[in-house]
Parts: sequence; C-alpha cells; structure tokens
Amino acid sequence: MTVLLERTGTRRAGRLLAAAQLAGSLGDGAFLTCSVLFFTRIAVLTPAQVGLGLTLGWAAGSVAGVPLGRLADRHGTRGAAVLLALATGASILAFLFVRSPLPFVLAACLYGSCQTGLAAVRQALLADLADPEHRTRIRAHLQSAGNAGLAIGAGLGGLALSAGTASAYLTVFVLDAAMFVVTAALLHALPSVPRTRSPRTERKSAVLRDRPYALVTLLNAILLLRMPLLSVAIPLWIVERTAAPGWTVSALFVLNTILVVLLQVRVAGRLTTLGSAARMVRRSGVLLLVSCVAFAASALGTSPLVAFAVLVVGALVQVAGEMLQSAGSWEIGFALAPADKQGEYQGFFGSGISVARAVGPLLLSTVVVGWGLPGWLLLGAVFLAAGWAMGPAVRRAATR
Repeated sequence: MTVLLERTGTRRAGRLLAAAQLAGSLGDGAFLTCSVLFFTRIAVLTPAQVGLGLTLGWAAGSVAGVPLGRLADRHGTRGAAVLLALATGASILAFLFVRSPLPFVLAACLYGSCQTGLAAVRQALLADLADPEHRTRIRAHLQSAGNAGLAIGAGLGGLALSAGTASAYLTVFVLDAAMFVVTAALLHALPSVPRTRSPRTERKSAVLRDRPYALVTLLNAILLLRMPLLSVAIPLWIVERTAAPGWTVSALFVLNTILVVLLQVRVAGRLTTLGSAARMVRRSGVLLLVSCVAFAASALGTSPLVAFAVLVVGALVQVAGEMLQSAGSWEIGFALAPADKQGEYQGFFGSGISVARAVGPLLLSTVVVGWGLPGWLLLGAVFLAAGWAMGPAVRRAATR
C-alpha cells in the first residue's frame, strides 16, 4: 500500500513534498515577520487584542486537527491536503479586511485551524506514501526545506518592515497566500493515495480513547515549548535582562536555522527503532535543561561580549536538543499510530504545536522573563522530566 519514495522513479514524490514545504514556509517566514506590526499599525488593533486573537486562533487549531485528520482518512489525504492549503491561503487574505477585534479573532481561528489541519494531513500523506523505515528521514528533509523557506521568507519580510508602508505589508500577505496556492499545486501533483477507511466507519474518535497515545502527545507538547522559547522568551530575555546587543536576537535565529538545515537529516538518520527514538527524546530533555542554564547565566555579567558568547553556547545546545526532539517525536508519532488512522492520529499529535503556540508566549514570558534564574531552572527541569518520561510512555503505548 505504501510507495517507497527513495526508489528510482518515485523520488519525484519526495521532491514534490519538499518543494511544497519550501513554498509554504517561505510565505510563512515573510508573514510571521510582518504580521504583528500589520495588525497593530495598519489594522489598528492593540497588542493585547492581537495576542488574545492569536492565542484563540491556535487554540481553535489544536481542537480542529483531529476532525480534519479524520476527514482526510476517510476521503483521501492528498485531496484534503490540497483543499487545506488553498483554505490557508484564503485565511491569510482574510486578515487584510480586518479592522476590529471580533473579525480578527474569527480570521485567526480560521487561520489556526487550516494551518494545524494542513500540517496534520501532510504528516498523514507522508505516512501513506513512504515505508515506515524511511518516513522519519524524509520528514527531516522536509524540516530542512521548511527552515530554509522560513529564512528566505524572513528576509523578504524584513524588506517590507524596512519600507513600513501599507502596500509593503499587503505585498507580503498576498505573497504568503500565493505560496499556499503553489503548495496546493505541488501537493496535487503527488501520486493519489487510496482511502485508508470507509466513510461509514466508526463515529467516535479512536485517538481520543487511546490514553497511552494521549500521554505521549502531552509529553511532546511540553517539549514543544522550545518553539516559543526561541521566538518569544529568548528575544525578550536578551533585550530586557542581558547586556548583549539587540542584533543578537537575529544572530541566534540565523544560527538555529542554518544548523537545522544542515544537520537535521543527519540526526534523523541515526534512528533505527522506536526505542532509539525514545532515547533521542530523553537526551533532548537533558540538552534543553543545559541550554536553559546557559541562557540564565547570560544575564549574570555586564559585558556585552561575554553575554553574547554565553547566549551562543546556549543556542548551540538548544538547537541540538531541538533536532533530537524533532526526529524522535516524528518517529514516535508515526510508529504508534494505526496505519488506517494516520490522519486522525497525526492531527492529535500535531495539536501539541498549536498548544505550545497558544499558551507558550504568555507562560514563558512570565516564568522566564518575569522570574529570571528560578524560572529558567524550573523550565529546564520540566524539559528534563518530560524527556525522561517519554521512554516509559512510549513502551506503554507500544504494547497497547
């Protein structure tokens, strides 16, 4: 039933998946760079309204992933991915017409649901197209392509920020929407995938009754707090608590992106079994703890050079933990999901990203930036505990 993407004659499907990931991420990179300033300067929303709207949007996405994944299982993952890519593009254009809080919340909920659903269905599509022993490595290729797209898009978004005009922001939003149309076209060019189950199968969601898988998903969601850590907490920490120059924020982002592009595939290639994936996640917890200690230490001195050096060390350890956690969690999410319910299960597993995006910024800015050293140590201990707990949780889920 699966298609081995690395065989001669079928590698085209792998290239299409990577190209689709690159296109969508390029648009997202530009959008994420400019969106908040567009909402506050052009749409005339307050920062609090923007924060609340985005939080509610990602919360809606965390709920929408499972039903959208179930629909993909029933009606075909390729078609569902194409439709969700087009819907994501439409939701981005909807932001252009927002000038008050309620329409903004509605647009954010549509955007968050489409983005979360698309991510889940693309995971399920990969599971349908690739043999189990190759899909995590292919997923790593997609992650590398995605990070490259984000970097390029961020550069384009930076040009719009420099211009600072309504037309520049408009161009970025239209570009992002167009990139999702390109993504839809690339996904449509993939081989068709047979339905994994009949439209009249069980009505109740299987994944919501799968408690071992739910525990694994919860632990992964905790570890995914590393995402707002890099994008929200660390920039605030650098600016408010350290002597490092402001451009350090951009330097760490570029460093993280380059290392993921260059090394993520190599890290994923070390996976051989479900047990090795769990061990990889456990090591990621240790590395994330060490990175938290380093970030905390960056505020102890008054030298900009020393603060910058300590932050770079923390960022290097953090990206190592990030790559281990990513590769291990992909294999765990794939391997523990029933073959005929990949869309539903990937929708649930991927909801951890939406949860981290929804609660992470407020939580981490309070704990890390507000509490300082104790907050960093607490966060590091949480990462360590979640990483170590993943092993027993995976073993329990594997025997169900």
